[in-house]
Amino acid sequence: MSTNHYQFNVVMSCQGCSNAINKVLTKLQPEVSKVDISLEKQTVDVYSSLPYETILEKIKKTGKEVKSGNTL
Repeated sequence: MSTNHYQFNVVMSCQGCSNAINKVLTKLQPEVSKVDISLEKQTVDVYSSLPYETILEKIKKTGKEVKSGNTL
């Protein structure tokens, strides 16, 4: 099972925003092995075996605006 590294550019204004995203993504463990959120850089790095679309959908469900996303 390969792990992909996705990086999303998400509009987050506070710690609560990043906590909400962290919460939905950690629910996907063990398929999500690591979540690294930077409020300063407005980025969400996700290491997961799940498809890109699945992760994107989960982040969007928090109501946050996803400006862009990449597979690194």
